[in-house]
Amino acid sequence: MPIVSQFYGIIISMFFNDIERHNLPHIHIQYAEYRCVFDFEGNILSGKIPDKQRKLVEAWIEIRKEELIALWNLLQNGDRGFRIEPIK
Repeated sequence: MPIVSQFYGIIISMFFNDIERHNLPHIHIQYAEYRCVFDFEGNILSGKIPDKQRKLVEAWIEIRKEELIALWNLLQNGDRGFRIEPIK
């Protein structure tokens, strides 16, 4: 699972061909001992994360939604991915 972006201790990853479990385009978030999955609308599909980090991820998704969709499509087609700019 390639790391898509990292900021403030938050690691954002996207699996290759990960459509069987969720069917929706989504990202996997790790923060300390927390794990969760967000869709590209900023909704948590599973898991949990502290509110402060949840808000950061939601803002990042909103800012980078077009890039996330492009990356999802590339990875689902077996193409090479790219990293997305973090929040600074």
